[in-house]
Amino acid sequence: MLSKSTWAVLALVCHIELFVLARYHASIDPDTGLSELYKDVFLHHAREESQHAILDELEWRRENANLSAAERDIAVDDLIALVGAVDGLLQIQAGADAEYFLKTSGRTFTAAEQERLRAGVLKAYRWQYIVSGVEDSRFQKILGDMITPAQADRIGKALAPILN
Repeated sequence: MLSKSTWAVLALVCHIELFVLARYHASIDPDTGLSELYKDVFLHHAREESQHAILDELEWRRENANLSAAERDIAVDDLIALVGAVDGLLQIQAGADAEYFLKTSGRTFTAAEQERLRAGVLKAYRWQYIVSGVEDSRFQKILGDMITPAQADRIGKALAPILN
């Protein structure tokens, strides 16, 4: 991470802040069955995340304004590499969590069931930590304001295996 451009790191951080906010708005805020105390704690957390997202966006845009076209092109490659690294971690964690479940569930699974479980856990982790942020309209707008169509195409091709 330290070897990657500031632009790419800021993009990833902004992405994280926005998917955390999206999770709050999609799951906690509308749930009328949750305890009011629980909801209040997460409301304040969401407000803090919202402030972080605003600051991250401002800082990312400031960094973007300082880059040449060639530097931004390298930064796009760095962002692709960072998302790939996150995906690599998710693959390891999903595999470990699926194996733990298979060993501790108290039942036997067929090979096909085991494979579906592993694939399902990875898909869920990818959605939670990558896809939900990439699909966030605010993130798409910010990123789209900064990159060329060719760079967007490179990002799209790099994300295709993760999004499918």
